[in-house]
Amino acid sequence: MNSILTNFKFFVESDINPFIIFDNNGKIIYLNSASEVLLGYVSRQELYDITLSYAPKDFGFKTTRLDLQYDSFIFYAFRVAYQNEDEIALHLYHKSRIETKNTIEMDRYNTTDINNLLEANISLFKLQNDNELTLLVDQDLPTFKLDQNQFSKLLRKVLDSFRSSDSIAITLKLLIGEYIIIADKKEHLVELTVKANGRYSESDEMIKEIATANHIISIFKEHTIRLQIPFIR
Repeated sequence: MNSILTNFKFFVESDINPFIIFDNNGKIIYLNSASEVLLGYVSRQELYDITLSYAPKDFGFKTTRLDLQYDSFIFYAFRVAYQNEDEIALHLYHKSRIETKNTIEMDRYNTTDINNLLEANISLFKLQNDNELTLLVDQDLPTFKLDQNQFSKLLRKVLDSFRSSDSIAITLKLLIGEYIIIADKKEHLVELTVKANGRYSESDEMIKEIATANHIISIFKEHTIRLQIPFIR
């Protein structure tokens, strides 16, 4: 048999799916690059607890199909494996990002300064609401193609969800290393986050519907709504 020259660790390190090895005290002794990013959103202890809970009874591996979500990271399955009593590994499998073969109706998309559009919609919101509001944006964010009418409609629904909050914090930034696939093309993402001490959820389904129709990813939490918008130049 021919000897293998490839260093298999290279493939693990470049895997987009998080891979972590724990010792028998729950300390991480190896993790790939994808895991380093994930650990910014979920604790080591929580991942170790999942590893132990779904470990096979004997040496070997066990794959479990179960949806897990940590912030915008969504996994559809994970594998737990071990071959000795001192080390145990967890391998998580990403659920695919939104991917659509539908082409965008570019005649509805105009070159837009999203900061200006955001401020205009905030001004409209302030006419009927007196919430304290803070806005943090990237002033150097370039213009990009956006359906201004649909985005404004979506933004009004999002802001209205926070109408009874004492204060609302809004941030806008370009995501690094994140993208969405539209018609077989990768598009980078701009993320808009609206956060307060509470919100109404009766419009969540409508917000999700409008967002999905416009290739925007919507993420809901108790105090937060995040919109990840295709950065189409």
